[in-house]
Amino acid sequence: MPSAAAHTESARINLRTSPQAKALIERAAALTGATVSSFISQTMFEASSRIVNQVETITLSQEAFEAFVSTCENPPEPTSALVKLMANAK
Repeated sequence: MPSAAAHTESARINLRTSPQAKALIERAAALTGATVSSFISQTMFEASSRIVNQVETITLSQEAFEAFVSTCENPPEPTSALVKLMANAK
């Protein structure tokens, strides 16, 4: 996965925060040897990637996965309600 620092183009994000949060962010950035801007950018990029991955990834047990694959490979016959719905959709 590419890091935020790997891009040559940049885009601006304006951020307002409390003085306490700003001080803590500045301290953490200094402790890691990063600028505040690069620290915020990298940290938020990593957190955003985690969140998107968690929301967009479906995790199944082996049993559930096998049931899903089996249903896809051997779908049940459509119910009369489904047939009627699809006929009306045309």
